[in-house]
Amino acid sequence: MDNIKKFENQPIRTAWDEEKEEWYFSVSDAVEVLSESKDVKQYIKKMRSRDPELNSKWGTICTPVRMMTADGKYRKINAADTKGILRIIQSIPSKKAEPFKMWLAQVGSERIEEIIDPELTIERALETYANKGYPADWINQRLQTIRARKELTDQWQAHGVEKGKEYAILTDEVTRAWSGMTTRQYKNLKGLKKENLRDNMSTLELALNMLAEATTTELT
Repeated sequence: MDNIKKFENQPIRTAWDEEKEEWYFSVSDAVEVLSESKDVKQYIKKMRSRDPELNSKWGTICTPVRMMTADGKYRKINAADTKGILRIIQSIPSKKAEPFKMWLAQVGSERIEEIIDPELTIERALETYANKGYPADWINQRLQTIRARKELTDQWQAHGVEKGKEYAILTDEVTRAWSGMTTRQYKNLKGLKKENLRDNMSTLELALNMLAEATTTELT
C-alpha cells in the first residue's frame, strides 16, 4: 500500500508491507530532504564512497519497491525500512537527522494505531484535509469517492484484475468516459505532477468521477 508522508512539508514516498507489517521509505526522498542536495543521485554516490561499510551493505539495506515516479507511473525504486533509513542517516551530516528520527517513529506509531482502530485513518484524513483548507462539503464528498474507489477495486480484484498496470488502464477508461481525458491528460491540464488528481478536483468533478466508478462497479 503506497502513500506519501510529509516531513516538514516535504513529500516522502512510502509503502506499507502488510505481510511484514513494515513501512518502506524512498531512499532518494529521504536523502534529498536530509542533505538538501539538488542532485540527490550524485549525493548518494558520494555518500556511499565516503562510507565503505554502508556501500558494502547497500544491497541489503535497499529493497526495490514499486512507487510512483515523477511521470505518474509506478516503477521499482530503492527503498529501505526504518532500520535501513536510520543507518543511511548516520552517513548524512544534517541538523535534520534527529527530527527525522522522531518523524519515523511517529509514522510507525500512527500506522500501528490505525491497524488496531481503522477509524483513526478516516479521522486523520479529515484532519489533514481540514488543515489544508478544504471546505467541509468537499471533504465529505472526497471521503465518499474513497469508498466508491475501494468498492470498485474490490470488484476488480475479485475478477482477477492485477494491481498496477491493469488498474491504471481501467482507471484511464473510467476517467475518459466522463471527462474525455486519460488520468495523465487530466493531471497535465491541471498542471499536476506527483499531486493526487482527486485532491485537486472540484466537488462537481468528484461527483462525476464517483458516479462513473459506482456505475463501473455495478457493471463489473
